[in-house]
Amino acid sequence: MDLNGFAAMDMDAENLGPCLTSFVDDGTVESHRYFLARRTVLEMLKDRGFAIPNSEIESTLEDFREKFGQRPDIDRLRISSMHRNDLSNKVLVIFCGPNAVKVNVIRSILTQIMNKESLSRLILIIQKPMTSQAMKAVELLSFKVEIFQITDLLVNITKHVLKPKHELLNNEEKEKLLKKYNLEEKQLPRMSQKDAIARYYGLEKGQVVKVTYSSEIIETHVTYRCVW
Repeated sequence: MDLNGFAAMDMDAENLGPCLTSFVDDGTVESHRYFLARRTVLEMLKDRGFAIPNSEIESTLEDFREKFGQRPDIDRLRISSMHRNDLSNKVLVIFCGPNAVKVNVIRSILTQIMNKESLSRLILIIQKPMTSQAMKAVELLSFKVEIFQITDLLVNITKHVLKPKHELLNNEEKEKLLKKYNLEEKQLPRMSQKDAIARYYGLEKGQVVKVTYSSEIIETHVTYRCVW
């Protein structure tokens, strides 16, 4: 076989042209993972009603690497915010390193948190499993703690084209719904608190979400689910 045929197929990035080379990422996988996860967390917090600037969410991978570098210091990735409608509702997001999260890591994190008594919620982004002793330490904290694997945040699941729209009802809207259909809370279709959407929105037991399904094939369909 003519080896010149293979030579003709051997193209470097320069010969690929701007269309293909634009997809080539010369940066580290580590920085890309942190960028994607942090962006999803920012979107998640904003969807929960926390004050997150659009400029933070719209920041590009290039902007992220310019600010945090190719091997980001996880302490600089932290996010702190207050709820737009309740300034006493404060959240802190901490990224953990690539090692297993042991009880000494939790203790170290606690020593770094200022004004613990005013913190409402702590979100930990981990890359390896958390030990049982660390979990016990977390359960003893006075504020709510949520734990996400970084791999679960590389994509924002609420933006998937097949995902229906979810809207949280406030207490007044919930009571109107139950009264309108003469229902008790337990009669509503259920959504597990461990459901990915429930975790994304930080839903608590007893809260009700309006779920709207729409597509080009079927008409808009609305249902309600209660978190259990």
